[in-house]
Amino acid sequence: MKEKLIIWDFDGVIADTEVIWLKIRLDALNKKFSLNYDMQSIYKIFGGTNDSMKQKILNDMGYETDKNFWDELFAQDIVYINEHGIDLTKGVEDIFKSDKFAQCIATSGGKFKTDIKIKCCGIRKYFPENRVFTADNVSVAKPEPDLFLYAAEKMGYKAENSIVIEDSIAGMTAAKRAGMKIIAFVGNELYKNDNFINKIKELGINNIFFDMNSVKQYLEQIYLNTI
Repeated sequence: MKEKLIIWDFDGVIADTEVIWLKIRLDALNKKFSLNYDMQSIYKIFGGTNDSMKQKILNDMGYETDKNFWDELFAQDIVYINEHGIDLTKGVEDIFKSDKFAQCIATSGGKFKTDIKIKCCGIRKYFPENRVFTADNVSVAKPEPDLFLYAAEKMGYKAENSIVIEDSIAGMTAAKRAGMKIIAFVGNELYKNDNFINKIKELGINNIFFDMNSVKQYLEQIYLNTI
């Protein structure tokens, strides 16, 4: 058994898809409620949350949405994947190929959509179904730690031997609550600002990287320190 487990978030980490889903929701919300949100504002409100949590946040803000609204957004997501495909983050597959760590995915997305994304990206060979965990596996979503703890347990690892690679404050908060080591990946243009970086540091996270080559080098250091 390998010493450490890498737990990957998907959207915004394995592929730069977080911005795609947020853009679809931004357009729909601006149209429905005559809002004037931009991408930065929508990320501050929703970053790293699944649609169920997004709906709750909106309801708390006084913007009520129904099932049909979210079903339509989900359908738009699938159309986008089918028409445009999804590109892997540059350099991430080099880490998938490593035999130094056990690896799995734990994403706030649902199983159906996650399976489509994995197939589209061509990474099922790295992540068979027993190494993919989704919001459907737990009753509460990030920023609660349940999904990461569930993934580690199913993979046979303790929290202290698990490394989470995340891009969102909600995901990083979940990993911190789970007692896991955190790598903050901020390769998306939305994240490359002092305000977001400061929020990460406020969580006590200093392992902040802008490209996967740097992530790979850091993981190799961790590996060398465990053998």
